[in-house]
Amino acid sequence: MMMVRKSKGLGERHQKILDFVLAYQRENRYPPSIREIGEKTGITSTSVVNYYLDQLEKMGKIERDRKISRGVRISGPNASADTLRVPILGPIAAGIPLPELDPNVSYLNDNEANAVDIARSLLPAKEKGDNLFALEVKGDSMIDAMINNGDIVVMKPASEARNGEMVAVWLPRDNEATLKYFFKEKDRFRLQPANPTMKPIFIKKTEPLEIKGKVVMVIRKMDRPLAA
Repeated sequence: MMMVRKSKGLGERHQKILDFVLAYQRENRYPPSIREIGEKTGITSTSVVNYYLDQLEKMGKIERDRKISRGVRISGPNASADTLRVPILGPIAAGIPLPELDPNVSYLNDNEANAVDIARSLLPAKEKGDNLFALEVKGDSMIDAMINNGDIVVMKPASEARNGEMVAVWLPRDNEATLKYFFKEKDRFRLQPANPTMKPIFIKKTEPLEIKGKVVMVIRKMDRPLAA
């Protein structure tokens, strides 16, 4: 396990939490939940975990975003120097158009809180991380792909896709965006859910269909951190 350098005045539990948060994020590509921190550091109460996290935040060792689950990350000299802040542009499958994505335009303001931090080193090897954006999943059409309501999908802009790729698609016909597996068929496109109770969406090739992005990674919201 990678260790965070211990600072003067840092207690054993503080150190265990720092080490676990860093190791977990390197391995899983997203921060741990409050419950996971407690389980792996021997703390049975989530309120006690929050107590130590508050202390670490005051020490400048971590940063916390209480608006989102898994909103803990290492800060200061222990943080990755190559961390991406990816804007969460909005929901997917909620009837809201996705913006036209321009690689030369930043959609994240300096004071924008609705974002997720990702270490560039944790992205897939071939992915540079340029122009990534994120969407919050609404609905359960992709549950068999381990993507649930409230999860965050990190995406790279794309206007084309190969069969079997998971994409965000804007459907002018239905005035909605959706997250599905993409397939080209003889005279139509098939947007396949990962839920056996749901039927695929068929779009004729003569009808408009706009691919907006491909999924790079998923940040799962297992639970919500308790307020301090």
